[in-house]
Amino acid sequence: MEKLSLLYASALFDLAMEKNVIGDFLEQAVLLRDSLSDAACQRILIHPHITVAEKQDFLRKAFADNIHEDILSFLYLATEKNREPFILSALSALISMIERHMKKVKANVFFAVAPDERQLTVMKKTLSEKIKKDVEISYEVDSSVIGGPYIFVDGYYLDWTVKTRLRDLTVHMKEGCSA
Repeated sequence: MEKLSLLYASALFDLAMEKNVIGDFLEQAVLLRDSLSDAACQRILIHPHITVAEKQDFLRKAFADNIHEDILSFLYLATEKNREPFILSALSALISMIERHMKKVKANVFFAVAPDERQLTVMKKTLSEKIKKDVEISYEVDSSVIGGPYIFVDGYYLDWTVKTRLRDLTVHMKEGCSA
């Protein structure tokens, strides 16, 4: 499944580059992935008794005004070839390819309490400068961290939590006492 999804994603990526619409493809792929992830949409696309024509009509009515004709052609091809289960993974792969190309990354940040907009803005700017990529931040609240964030970004794990600093201090003190 992954190989076919990557094949579709690569073809769409190449078309986006060739036609210089990479940013548009990113926005539209995100829109499609998020929309088609809905359970009702999945039931329509996967249902064995809904014809290809009906599925394509659904896709045309729902998205033709909002997505590039090449992406719509991909959706039609997937329905014609009975490959609807590959659509979401192909769109996700396309999004990843484009984000890598555009040097965009997502950071998953965990805070003890919900941050305000200023904190998120400062963190985004700091991370972007450090890794030299455009960072999009999503966050969750994890009260176990006590204070300070921990971050997963671009394959890295950064831990600035009070919990970890206290643990490290405890280990350091125990090592110092035993010497």
